[in-house]
Amino acid sequence: MTVRAKFRCHFIQKADDNSHCTVHMSPVTDDTPENKTWSKYTPGGLLQMHISNPAAFSQFEQGKEYFLDIQPAD
Repeated sequence: MTVRAKFRCHFIQKADDNSHCTVHMSPVTDDTPENKTWSKYTPGGLLQMHISNPAAFSQFEQGKEYFLDIQPAD
């Protein structure tokens, strides 16, 4: 089974030398089908990712929403 949640990027902390960053995200609390798959009421949570690959952290934008798909890793 896969659980899909929608998270919003609240802010990005970049290192002074731009070698890495920390992306801070939390769930979008809208009444959406994605959120109902994992939270009966208002979803809550936090996600912080420390990313040291500039090509990866350049994919994130403050204020933008992202889907997180969670499934077992076999």
